[in-house]
Amino acid sequence: MKILSNPARLLTAIFLVSTLIIFSCKKEISDATAQDEEEANVTATQSDAEAENVFDGVFNDALGVNADVGFGGTGIFGRTASSNYGTADLNGRIDNTSLLPACLNITIEHTSSTFFPVTYTLDYGNTGCQANDGHLRRGKMIITYTGGRLLYPGSTAAVTFLEFWIDSIRVDNSTVLTIANTGTVDKLQFTVDVQAKLTKTNGNYSEWHSHKVITRIEGNTTNSPLDDTFKMEGYASGKTKRNDLIVAWKAEIIDPLIKKFTCRWISKGKVRIARENLSSNSQWYGTLDYGFPTGICDNRAQLTVNNLPHEITLR
Repeated sequence: MKILSNPARLLTAIFLVSTLIIFSCKKEISDATAQDEEEANVTATQSDAEAENVFDGVFNDALGVNADVGFGGTGIFGRTASSNYGTADLNGRIDNTSLLPACLNITIEHTSSTFFPVTYTLDYGNTGCQANDGHLRRGKMIITYTGGRLLYPGSTAAVTFLEFWIDSIRVDNSTVLTIANTGTVDKLQFTVDVQAKLTKTNGNYSEWHSHKVITRIEGNTTNSPLDDTFKMEGYASGKTKRNDLIVAWKAEIIDPLIKKFTCRWISKGKVRIARENLSSNSQWYGTLDYGFPTGICDNRAQLTVNNLPHEITLR
């Protein structure tokens, strides 16, 4: 492994495990049957879950590279195994580059005499490289930090990709994830935007457009991440192809999603979801309630569609 700087200790972490279940259908509402809607729901759910999982990891890796540019100790830079994800045990989130796989090369490039802007390239090679989160990656993830550490208001990071794969999913070279610290000294806040296309070898694909504002609402006055709580607001849209079905969808957070540092799962909040051209008063609008059943830390939520509740398990 080649790495050209030393990481600092963990300051905090944010996790974007906000599974926005979404609905849509290629057909117009006058042509769609209940079976059509159900099939579209399943297809859209699978698509969004994949995209959310991919870019949650990208976000955490961009923050976790080290404390020179981010916070250090998140994503593959702090997680010893997938079972440590989201636990309160800091031993599972230490900022220790010895946890990184030998097949990962990290290079750092400065474009001026000042430290920023600076570009970190995470090169996983061409044959597949398994990190400590259990995912197999290949290709390059390129992160450019501008304006200072992401801890500071006004700083930004842009993530691009070059022939990048995670497991069986290819991230298109046109994909961009941007992070902007839009908070203040007293209140940490990030605006995160993703414009993405994910493809599989069988020709299926997902286009994903996401805008979120993540605000730390508890823990701003301490140095320990253990008391940190974040709220998430925003919306998403996209289109996915699964075999002969094309699904276009939209989703909006109508009650802020609440996530604690010490919990892997979102514990509260609601998302309103629908296919792209659905009438606003249609019974096929869905509401996903992350607070079900009690608002505690668990992987349970309730999806209500056509006045029928469905308990779901988040992954």
